[in-house]
Amino acid sequence: MRLPPFNPYIAVVIGVLSVSSAAVLVKLADGAPASIIANYRLLFAVIIMAPYIFVKHRNEFKLIQKKDWLLSTMAGIFLAFHFILWFESLNYTSVASSTVLVTMQPIFAFLGTYLLFQERFSPGALISMVIALFGSIIISWGDFRISGLALFGDFLALMGAVTVTAYFLLGQQLRKRLSLMTYTFVVYSISSLMLILYNLILQNEFFGYSAEHWFIFLALAVIPTFFGHSLFNWALKWLSTSTISMGIVFEPIGATILAYFILDEVVTWSQFLGGTIVIFGLFLFIMSTTRKSKVTIARKHHH
Repeated sequence: MRLPPFNPYIAVVIGVLSVSSAAVLVKLADGAPASIIANYRLLFAVIIMAPYIFVKHRNEFKLIQKKDWLLSTMAGIFLAFHFILWFESLNYTSVASSTVLVTMQPIFAFLGTYLLFQERFSPGALISMVIALFGSIIISWGDFRISGLALFGDFLALMGAVTVTAYFLLGQQLRKRLSLMTYTFVVYSISSLMLILYNLILQNEFFGYSAEHWFIFLALAVIPTFFGHSLFNWALKWLSTSTISMGIVFEPIGATILAYFILDEVVTWSQFLGGTIVIFGLFLFIMSTTRKSKVTIARKHHH
């Protein structure tokens, strides 16, 4: 294993801070509909990636099969709705609640693979899922006491976790044939087309936003996407998936801290307690679902 150009753990920390910024940026873009924010986040990311993809990965498009296009279209639709639901949730509930609930995605992914592929549950996985769900109930209960709207926002955030899970499960097939960048590019492109259609149907304004809004749209395309997800994917070369997953669990903490300093959002005790329990549950969950046996996978040689 050659040494990484820089410490992959630092990459994960930068990645976590970058994805943590997403919720705060969305809150700062108030006045723009959630589906427009999502639309530009993905569209700008696609535009930025395009030159690189067409120079480096042109030949990969030949590998995409007919059924791949169908799967990736469905994946794109789910990704679009993930962003709409999650961004919309931020109109109703706090950054802290929303990000904790969206971060519960690994649990939905596990349930999804269980239902689809009958993967076995370990007792540890079951216990940790119950812990995380218990934590999310505390958050929702506390938010409900603040307002019914906050609870509605929490529900939207959970739906955001469900839709992003569907996106991952659908995308897995395509991911086997394409490099990560190309795969992301294909699904993001489809997803931004879906969002453009969605916004046209709803007759949302595409233009007429302030310079600050455009700056936020661009920042959303760059920071969480390239400094967030792309860095995680880069770090996967050197760190285990479970290490990265553990890092991603810190997103709500990062987001909550940023929201405190940038948006003056104060954390309620129920968010603090519930959030701590969810994060603890997710840690246990990752620990218990990580395969104990180390299986080495022979790298395919590219000629």
